[in-house]
Amino acid sequence: MPPIVDGMEVHLTPDQEAFIRHAIESGRLQGPEEAVQQALTLWEEQERRRMEILTAVDRAEASLAFRQGYVLTEQSMQELANDVKHRGRTRLAEQSPRR
Repeated sequence: MPPIVDGMEVHLTPDQEAFIRHAIESGRLQGPEEAVQQALTLWEEQERRRMEILTAVDRAEASLAFRQGYVLTEQSMQELANDVKHRGRTRLAEQSPRR
């Protein structure tokens, strides 16, 4: 029987069901509902990041329309790359299961 989350019936592929069963048997999850909840949490975080990116793009486009662009240099690109790596590593560390 498919898991029911807040009155919604969730249909999974056979591979997804096997994956969840393995997680339950190994003690990582209490039940299929927990697996669905974790998946939805990750999806929500991904959608929030997506919206942040779209908002930043909208701001950048508006800035360019008002000729308020940002001058890119080798150094500013390196700083941006370092900042993105740092934020990504921080998010990854926050999402990693605690042992």
